[in-house]
Amino acid sequence: MTGTTPRRTVLAAALAAAAGTAVPASAAAAPAPPTARPAADRPSKGIPSLVDNRAWTTHSDWRSGDADGVRAVPGRRPGLVIARPAGRADYTDPHTQKTATWEYATWTSPVHRAAVPATEVIAHWNAHAPAGTWLQVELLGTYSDGTATPAYVLGRWTAGDGDADIRRTSVDGQKDGKSTVYTDTFAIDDAASGLRLASYRLRLTLYRAPDSGLTPTVWRLGAMASDVPDRFTVPASTPAYAGELLVPRYSQEIHKGQYPQYDNGGEAWCSPTSSQMIVEYWGRGPSAAELAWVDPSFADPQVCHAARYTYDYQYGGCGNWPFNAAYATTYRNMSAVVTRLQSLNDLERLIRAGIPAITSQSFLKTELTGAGYGTSGHLMTVIGFTADGDVIANDPASPSDPEVRRVYLRREWENIWLRTKRYNASGKVVSGTGGVCYLYWPAHVSPAQKRALASVGVRA
Repeated sequence: MTGTTPRRTVLAAALAAAAGTAVPASAAAAPAPPTARPAADRPSKGIPSLVDNRAWTTHSDWRSGDADGVRAVPGRRPGLVIARPAGRADYTDPHTQKTATWEYATWTSPVHRAAVPATEVIAHWNAHAPAGTWLQVELLGTYSDGTATPAYVLGRWTAGDGDADIRRTSVDGQKDGKSTVYTDTFAIDDAASGLRLASYRLRLTLYRAPDSGLTPTVWRLGAMASDVPDRFTVPASTPAYAGELLVPRYSQEIHKGQYPQYDNGGEAWCSPTSSQMIVEYWGRGPSAAELAWVDPSFADPQVCHAARYTYDYQYGGCGNWPFNAAYATTYRNMSAVVTRLQSLNDLERLIRAGIPAITSQSFLKTELTGAGYGTSGHLMTVIGFTADGDVIANDPASPSDPEVRRVYLRREWENIWLRTKRYNASGKVVSGTGGVCYLYWPAHVSPAQKRALASVGVRA
């Protein structure tokens, strides 16, 4: 999102709460967490000390927790579907003002006590949601002082945006004096106080048009909890791998001014452009019929498609992290997470295994040699490392597709990605992303890829 205001700056300005809710009456309050403590998804060695990933993906996972109207489906890719509706609820879409009645069913995970008591949590889900269906993900947490969070909505999502669908949306105005949800991120308000999120459950609500017999299918539900300390610089890593993946190259800049209803292309489309590069790296992509809506005079119509179907109608942009991950999984047998990594050595292990990563960073023009721009928040794709250890990136903030491949100095790039604090052009202290990245991979990976993902705390 080069040149745009980062989500925390925007949403910290006390935006109004979104209109309309669709929370069943039975879901009004967070239930008391049970005493069971599932194991976190952790690497076999080198456990990241700042990040805890947990995901529910297996048939036994889906049979755990509290279910009301859902059914666990076995198979090579187990999932969760509506078996029988638990009830009906009205939802007034704040973006269309349309009120509709939906059947719903719910699944609430067992309590997860994070190995890292967290200052931030970002959820993710991998799902199929045909027209006339959607889902909602909520966080039900317990603070380190023993009190409970509200039931925080971390996303209302559908794959489409047709007449039968709601508008994909985050929910503003969620806070309790201890924490706030900023678009897609739960954050403790005052990390210096020592308060942390000690444990949480995720509640998944599946919706469908009444009497339709339709259902979303959810294959993965999870979250990344982290406690990354404030830091302007990070320790330098030692290069450990050289190699490069052949990833398609797409420029966001050639789309400037296209589709104002999806944030006008150009600098606003770094996230979907990066997502589309990785989707196509894995041999997936929209069909000609799915691209028929795009103006035929526009180059790379699949980038326009990715922007449309990652667009968050509340945020007013395509940079919602979980929505990008969910978009990737609308393609055949794809998995995706949003996580944080700890160093460039983590990325090297992934690249060695054939898994590129989409990273989020912010920097002044003078802080990244060769970029030619500064940004308050931008996504690019890491595809390899040179013999000197420098970062090879497909940077969508490039004037044309052939110019997308860039080489950035290792030390500069590592610091702008992993830091949590920086100075902007006015000398004011502002936030950095602290190593946020998206990882997309096929649902059925090789043993080497599975090990690489496990090494960064992610269950394949």
